[in-house]
Amino acid sequence: MKVVKNYLWNVSYQIFVIIVPMITMPYISRVLGPHGVGVNSFTNSIVQYFVLFGGLGLGLYGNREIAYVRDDKKQLSKEFWELLILRTVTMTSALVIYIIMAYNWREYRGFLFIQSIQIIAAIIDISWFFMGIENFRITVLRNLLVKSISVICIFLFVKSRNDTGVYIAILALSTLFGNLTVFPYLKTYITRIPYNSISLLRHLKPSIYLFIPQIAIQIYVVLNKTMLGQMVSVDAAGFYDSSDKIIRLVLAIVTGTGTVLLPHIANQFIKGHLEQVRETFTISFQFVTLISLPIAFGLAAISSKFVYLFLGGSFEIVGLLLQIEAIAGVFIAWDNALGQQYLLPTGQTSRYTIAVVTGALVNIFFNVPFILFWKTVGSMWATVLSEVAVTLVMLFYVRQKIKIASLYHEFWKIFVACSVMFLSVSKLDSFLKTSWLSLCIEVAYGAVIYLLAILVFKPKIIQDFKNFVNARKF
Repeated sequence: MKVVKNYLWNVSYQIFVIIVPMITMPYISRVLGPHGVGVNSFTNSIVQYFVLFGGLGLGLYGNREIAYVRDDKKQLSKEFWELLILRTVTMTSALVIYIIMAYNWREYRGFLFIQSIQIIAAIIDISWFFMGIENFRITVLRNLLVKSISVICIFLFVKSRNDTGVYIAILALSTLFGNLTVFPYLKTYITRIPYNSISLLRHLKPSIYLFIPQIAIQIYVVLNKTMLGQMVSVDAAGFYDSSDKIIRLVLAIVTGTGTVLLPHIANQFIKGHLEQVRETFTISFQFVTLISLPIAFGLAAISSKFVYLFLGGSFEIVGLLLQIEAIAGVFIAWDNALGQQYLLPTGQTSRYTIAVVTGALVNIFFNVPFILFWKTVGSMWATVLSEVAVTLVMLFYVRQKIKIASLYHEFWKIFVACSVMFLSVSKLDSFLKTSWLSLCIEVAYGAVIYLLAILVFKPKIIQDFKNFVNARKF
């Protein structure tokens, strides 16, 4: 049950990833304050542009290409070395340009220089290789180690609002260290290849095709923070980033299925097992809906109390932002499933590109006027509209091979169950005092209400998923 094991590894890590910020974010938000959090968010959004352009789509492209050839060790080695060398060249070029830019940016020069470690870490990031061969154990264990070390360092060295630079350095250096630790495992999978057999240029065109949608994704993931930092304040960028991080961290349990299934479906597709590809994707999409909807509804119900306890009173607006972004959260989960579990592994890169570019254009179109009129709240609504646009375009393309009705079969049952849970938790939230005990009671109460509602409605996906897991040996 390789896919199931990989998913469990991934889920275990994603749960750990959720727990870590619950330990560090309350501490950091109080020690650094909105300004310090905003400075990190703003400068990180800048460096991510260079990581993106330096990566040139090679991470996602490498994941897929490695999955295609993983059964041929000679070809696997050739693909790895070519992609690693090409990525090193493009990332190093991005680093040089970034250093020049940072030197000429006076206000945040020091913080930007520290963020440059993120680019160096990206140069030696080979997680795409291990994802391609479907060995998630190595990357998960690596990330667990890195996160644990970073948590310890944050509590040891970040003590006041003057330690924003220290906080940024800890995050960047832990990523760099983590990427270095996986290299010893390579010797099991790859061998040396003749220098004259290396062909770098053949990877440029297909990787650029994947690079274009990644640019578009960055526009409505990172550009919002950049625009808020410039048009409103770095504090506003920090508020947006705090909400976005919480949503994406909680949803990581769901979106982790895309990371696991992309190489698996790609390998099945290249072998011509098209019916299995369709069945796997349909079950996965319904499973994503079953999990993402209650997460979004539940988070919206407890958002105000959660933010006050988690981030502190100075981040009160994040409660409202979470309620809005919870809507986007469901579409983010669907986007991930449609894109990374079907369009990309089945070679439909151009359609995936059109979908995310559409989302980026929608985001840009609404972001400027919405920020001018409603500031951070406006930017969040622009995010919701962009995610909706991406989902609609992807569904339009997927309909040619997969019946949309099969993806949303008995969706109403899950929606009604979530609505009952939302109303019940919201009512309870208005009676209970603001405390961690109250919050835990509300979460447990919401989970019980949802499970009971699911048992009453009995959506077919529950039995379908059980049958699917029992019938297949991946």
